[in-house]
Amino acid sequence: MSLVVSNLHVAIDGKTVIEDISFSVPDGARVGLIGESGSGKSLTALAILGLLPDGSTVSGSITWNGVELIGMPDRKLAELRGDEIGIVFQEPQTALNPIRTLGRQIAESIRIHENVTRAEAKTRAIAEAARVKLPDPERIVKRYPHQVSGGQRQRAAIAMALACRPKLLIADEPTTALDVTIQADILTLLRSLVTDDGMSLVFITHDLAVLSQVATHAVVLEHGRVIEQGPLTTLLTAPKSPITQGLLRDAQATLWRAPETPESTGADA
Repeated sequence: MSLVVSNLHVAIDGKTVIEDISFSVPDGARVGLIGESGSGKSLTALAILGLLPDGSTVSGSITWNGVELIGMPDRKLAELRGDEIGIVFQEPQTALNPIRTLGRQIAESIRIHENVTRAEAKTRAIAEAARVKLPDPERIVKRYPHQVSGGQRQRAAIAMALACRPKLLIADEPTTALDVTIQADILTLLRSLVTDDGMSLVFITHDLAVLSQVATHAVVLEHGRVIEQGPLTTLLTAPKSPITQGLLRDAQATLWRAPETPESTGADA
C-alpha cells in the first residue's frame, strides 16, 4: 500500500497554510516531514488523517492504496484510522484517557476494529504492552496514565496505534517531550516495530538528527511549501536549500553539545 499526496492546498478561515505540497510514501518506505515550527508539517499529517480543524478547506489529492481520502465520509475515515493507518502524537496525554487504565485503552483500540471478545482483547493488550517493552506488562496495563512515566505513556500510545497492525504509521514528533536517553529508546523501538511489521512510516520532526535515526527519505517544508526532498543521505551530505542547511547545522550543533550518557536499560522509559 502507498500514500500519495499531490498538489495539496489547505486554507484555514480563508488563510492559506499549505500550498502545493506533493510527496509519496511507497510501501514499506520511511519518510520524514521536517521543518521549523509553523512549516506545515503537522497540518499536512492532519490533512492526511482527515483531522483538520473546523473552518478548513482542502484541495488537491491524497490517496491511500489508490483510494482518495479528501472528501471521504468521516465514518469511513474513522474506520481507516487505527485499522490501516496508525497515529502517534507528540504528547501521549493527547491520545490517552486519564480515567481509564492503559490496558483498557489498548484493548478498546483492538475491539473497535476487530471482532474479538473483551477477554481476547484484554489478553491482546497485555501482549501489545510486552511488544512495546513496557515493564511487567500484566501489572502495568492495570495502571492509569498518571501512574507511569512519560516514556511509558508514549510506549502505551504506540501500542494503541499499532495494535491492529496498520500498514502506515504517522508519528508526529513522538519524542519531543522526552529526555534524550528515553528519546533514543523510543526511536529504536519505533524503528524496530516498523521494520518488523513491514509498515510505511511518516515521521514528523524539526530535528534532522532525530530523523536520521528512523527515516531514509525526507521532505523539507517551509511556510507550507516543499523546499527540498530526496534521500536523507543526500540531504545530510549535500543540502541545497538554506533551510535544509540550517537544519543540518542545528543537528550538528546538538550532537556536538550532547553529553555522554550511560546506556538506558529502558526501566523508566
